[in-house]
Amino acid sequence: MKDRLTDANFPRTADNRVYHLGIRPGEIANRIVTVGSPSRALVIASHLDDIPRKFRLESERGFQTITGRYKGVPVSIISIGMGSPNMDFFVRETRESIAGDMAIIRLGSCGSLSHTAPVGSCVVPIQCVGVTRNVDFDFGNPEDQQEDKAYFISKPVPDDPELHQLVIKALENARPPEDQTPIVGDLVNASADSFYSSQGRLTSFPDHNGHLIEELLQNVESLGTLEMETFHLYHLAKCWNRRLPSSSTGVDLSHPGPPLTTGPVQPVTLPGGTPLSQSTATGSALVTLADSRIHVSAAQMVFAARTSANRDFITPEKVKLIEEWTGKGVLEALITYNIPSERLHPEEGSVWAT
Repeated sequence: MKDRLTDANFPRTADNRVYHLGIRPGEIANRIVTVGSPSRALVIASHLDDIPRKFRLESERGFQTITGRYKGVPVSIISIGMGSPNMDFFVRETRESIAGDMAIIRLGSCGSLSHTAPVGSCVVPIQCVGVTRNVDFDFGNPEDQQEDKAYFISKPVPDDPELHQLVIKALENARPPEDQTPIVGDLVNASADSFYSSQGRLTSFPDHNGHLIEELLQNVESLGTLEMETFHLYHLAKCWNRRLPSSSTGVDLSHPGPPLTTGPVQPVTLPGGTPLSQSTATGSALVTLADSRIHVSAAQMVFAARTSANRDFITPEKVKLIEEWTGKGVLEALITYNIPSERLHPEEGSVWAT
């Protein structure tokens, strides 16, 4: 493989497919729902229009992209798996494959740390903090350490305020009348770098995390939920939107540059999707990045109550119901969010062209 690479900095195939997601310009829309579960992506995709035919692609790294239209508006749904590394792949590689602005909503599951967000409810976090394990901490001999902390808690990062309100409103409209569980929009989320240690789960490992949730609740005002991805989405959007102009960084942001590698990305189209050979995407559209923006928010389905006495957990029947109406809700929020036509990826040569 090494002799086929010309630049390992940002690997891309000869036809402009990014290394991990396998997509290229014209196969990903400016408005995106990102989820962890492939099955959840299919639930949301069931709401898309019949015309044009949905484009569906799975990369060899397990990322699934579905692109089509919802009520006539181009949207994409991408399942990325779990954790901040996969969120990093997703944000960076889609950003390099889309011209103009992006609006991204994460629809995922979480644990609740607040009585105002019971199991089965939905939280739209207004801010996120990151929780990371301090790998320099001596977890085998914690009593020998006087000052080192086992876990770090970041400063909070907000979502896009306009998109935040649109998500809340759309979820309220999509929630079935008989479903009285709350939709909460004023809580803070914590995203941990692992499912177990950094979320305060107790296993046989010496993680020194017995008081981690208590510490989080004491140090993060209005903390309500805990999961693994949303902070990184909010953080990367903040970094992108505050970046220096190209003249200050010495980096040309006006185009993606030439293809960087001739392999080994080999995405496949799954049953029910548009075959790659029939895709009209050219893969060579100019990706204008210089003044683009990334607008983000999230809807979190509460699957577990982490601080309740009996540690309530959602039922499979409830999961099916909540995925259905929250999936429709985030699609409604996305198409309501205004992105001027001049800040959209060109329709010509795209898989959503009519």
